[in-house]
Amino acid sequence: MALFIRQDDNRSEFQNRLAKELQDRAKEKSKTVDRPDGVDDSQYIKGTKTTTSLAWVWMLIIVVAIGIAVWLMGLSIARG
Repeated sequence: MALFIRQDDNRSEFQNRLAKELQDRAKEKSKTVDRPDGVDDSQYIKGTKTTTSLAWVWMLIIVVAIGIAVWLMGLSIARG
């Protein structure tokens, strides 16, 4: 912290003006609301389909399949 204060004391007129200008730019940039993913329009979603109401059935099938696979592996380890 002391080094930062010392650097502040030794700043020239140009450095102070440049620091002020950069701070102003940063404040202006933070005022503009930007989407987190950088997408400005919805054209990227064109041609895609929404999830159907039967998506939970597919998730259930996958979970059951994984459960059966783990159960069968457990049986084969217990026998071996």
